[in-house]
Formats: sequence, C-alpha cells, structure tokens
Amino acid sequence: MTYLVNGLYIIAFGMFIYGLMGLTGPKTAVRGNLIAAVGMFIAVVATLISVRHTSNWILIIAGLVVGIALGVPPAKFTKMTAMPQLVAAFNGVGGGTVALIAWSEFINSQGFSHFDEEPTVHIVVGSLFAAIIGSISFWGSLIAFGKLQEILPGRPIGLGKLQQPLNLLLLIGAIAAAVVIGIGATNDGVSQLWMIAVLVLAGVLGLAVVLPIGGADMPVVISLLNALTGLSAAAAGLALNNTAMIVAGMIVGASGTILTNLMAKAMNRSIPAIVAGGFGGGGTAPGAGGDGEAKQAKATSAADAAIQMAYANQVIVVPGYGMAVAQAQHAVKEMAALLEAKGVEVKYAIHPVAGRMPGHMNVLLAEAEVSYDALKEMDDINGEFSRTDVALVIGANDVTNPAAREDASSPIYGMPVLNVDQAKSVIVLKRSMNSGFAGIDNPLFYADHTSMLFGDAKKSVGAVTEELKAL
Repeated sequence: MTYLVNGLYIIAFGMFIYGLMGLTGPKTAVRGNLIAAVGMFIAVVATLISVRHTSNWILIIAGLVVGIALGVPPAKFTKMTAMPQLVAAFNGVGGGTVALIAWSEFINSQGFSHFDEEPTVHIVVGSLFAAIIGSISFWGSLIAFGKLQEILPGRPIGLGKLQQPLNLLLLIGAIAAAVVIGIGATNDGVSQLWMIAVLVLAGVLGLAVVLPIGGADMPVVISLLNALTGLSAAAAGLALNNTAMIVAGMIVGASGTILTNLMAKAMNRSIPAIVAGGFGGGGTAPGAGGDGEAKQAKATSAADAAIQMAYANQVIVVPGYGMAVAQAQHAVKEMAALLEAKGVEVKYAIHPVAGRMPGHMNVLLAEAEVSYDALKEMDDINGEFSRTDVALVIGANDVTNPAAREDASSPIYGMPVLNVDQAKSVIVLKRSMNSGFAGIDNPLFYADHTSMLFGDAKKSVGAVTEELKAL
C-alpha cells in the first residue's frame, strides 16, 4: 500500500508542476488550473488511502463536504472585481488551517514530551514554525481582505515610530514561547498555555504587520502572505511526515516568493520597506501644482473623445481598477474593434501592479477575448507613448502618476510607472477626481493635454462606441 500511496503522490506532484507551468500565460492558464486541481484530487485520495485505519471517516467526509460547500460557490460566483479579496480569504484559510493542524497535533500528543518515541528536531521545529507562520498568515490575510473590501480604511493604521518595536517584541515573544515548548521546560498543562501564547502572539503580529501597510501595497502583501502560507504548510508536512504537504507547500512558497520579489521590483521598493508600512496614507493636495497654485481638470465629452481616437494613428488603452469595478472590459474590446476597423492601431499597456492583485488586468482582458499579443508589459510599451496620438486611461491612478519620476517628495517617487503623460493627448475615464488606492493625487489629470471623461467607465466607453459608429 505504501508503494501505491507514494506512486500517487509522485503523479500528483508532477501535475502540480505541469499545471503551474500552464499559468505562465492566459492561453494555457485555465488548462493549467485544471491539471493542478486534478493533481490535488489525486493527492487527497492518496492521503485518505494512507489513513485507512482511522476511525474518524465520518469527520473526514463531513470536513470534505463542508469545504466543498464553502469553497466552490465563492470561486464560481465572485466577480472579477472582488477576486483579490477572494484570494486573500482563501490564502488566510490555508494559513489558519496549518496553525490549527499544528495546535491539534500538539494537543493530541499532550505536548512533545509524550510522543511514543522521543520527537525529532524536525517534528518540534516544523510544528512550531507552522503554528507561528500559519497564524501570522491567517490574521494578516483577514486585514488584507478587509482593506481590499473597504471594510477597513485603505490608509495605513499604526502606531508610527512605535510600530516596528512593537512588531519586533511580538515576534520575539512568539519565538520565545516556542523555544520554551521545544526544550520541554514546562509540564503538560502549562505547555498548552505556552502553545496558545505562540498562536496568539503570532496572530497579533499578523494584524500589527498588515494594518500599517497602505492599500497600494496590498497586491504585494497578498503575494507575500501566500508565500508564507506555503512555507507553513511545508513545515507542517515535515512535522507530520506528509510528502504531499511538503511538496505542495514548497511549490506555493517558492512561487509566491518569486512573485513577491518581482512585484516589489515593479514598484521599485524592497520587501522590508513594504512590510515596514506607512505608504499610502496621503499625498499632495488635489489640484496642487508645483508652484502651489490650484489647477483645474478639463472635462470632455464622449463625442470629442471618439473624434480624437477615430483620427489617431495609434491609441494605447491603460486599464486600471476602475475598469474592473465597472466591468468595462467587454465594452473596451468592442470600442477597440471599431477603432481597428477604421485603421487605428490599438494596444494595451499593462502595469505589473495595476488593479489589486497580480495579473488582474490580464485576466479581465483575457475574459473579454482581447488578443494576448495586444497586451504589452510596461517595459515594452513605455517607449511607445511618445509616438502615441491618444492614451486612454480607464481608472488607473497610481501606475500613471508622473510624480513617481519627477517629484522627489512624492511617496511613490522612484516607482516605475507607465509614461502616459508623454502621449500627445490623454483621455482619463474616472467617476470623480478622487485619488487612487494609494491616496496620492495625480498631476497627470491637470496637464494641458489631458481631458477627463467623468462617469461609470462602462457607460462612458459605451457612449464613445456609439459616437464611433456614427462617424
């Protein structure tokens, strides 16, 4: 039976890796997801076979049914605008599960001092590591969910200069409690209290780390917490001698770490700086110019926007969270088709952290069947803006802010942005003049060659499309 279980695990791991390879592009992402899902199903079957002597089959089956009932409907019916929140929630559930597994195993064994055999270092360290990181990931993900869902303010919430010393004390406290348990310096009753202390201190640390991080950094935070969840799962697998948890956890941890690093580079910020928080709490006064004089944004109409784009040689569409909120991707595709029929070249500029999760804009546009070849990454498209007649910005604020290049006092100074301001003409679709998720005003909106088309993005694009049809 051991050979069968190991064989199934090997098949599952192969499907995990092959499925992950499929996620490198929109054309193969759905297939890659399905392959990885089948691999996980095989891993679950193998695990159930390996615990065939258990007397808790009813609880196992009940847990599977409850998990399916709670997991499938949100994944199926959640709109793309809320997908970042769903990712944060699912990631938090994973971290919380790992923490509970570590706690459960500790309770079942009555503390590490009552194993049938003397527990090895990897069991003790793995369990305690899983408890700490899993608890951090769970509570941190809850805060990320709250900020993305706007239940909590997107601005940083913290104690200022006292925040980092507090975080350090919480981390030291959690590690110290874990060390006390690991060396067996207490009796069983007291050791249970120390284990609870580990979970509580780590949980408070998760809250304390994510609360001071501004909304603009949430995509990176989600990716980082995802990596931590993977590492905690691998540690729990090491303690439980479960190969499936070890491999799956390491895959999630490694891929999440790589993605977090790439996103941090896209923002020209280090991961420690992001974790330190404080970014996204405000910015320049709306409409403030470099000389302190207030400026006014120029409004335009759908008819004027249609005329500008119809007679352009090249139009670059810059999608942002505003397009996601309005679900305007299909309307944008229809508008682009009309422009291309008139001989206008249409491209899409995708910033790595546009939206509120990695690849948010890519997924939305792929859903509307926009050609993958038309989607251009920041490094590939930035040189095109100076040769572009019209740049159409749909709800993208922070990733188009020229202050990141020009204003050393700006909180986002040094962050790579799309060079939208270099286009000959810029049309910005927004509901209002409110700042973006980072809470920083964008001087692009007040530039002489920029005009604002106010309203719901989907309705605005639809109105432009109707005007194009009449030309």
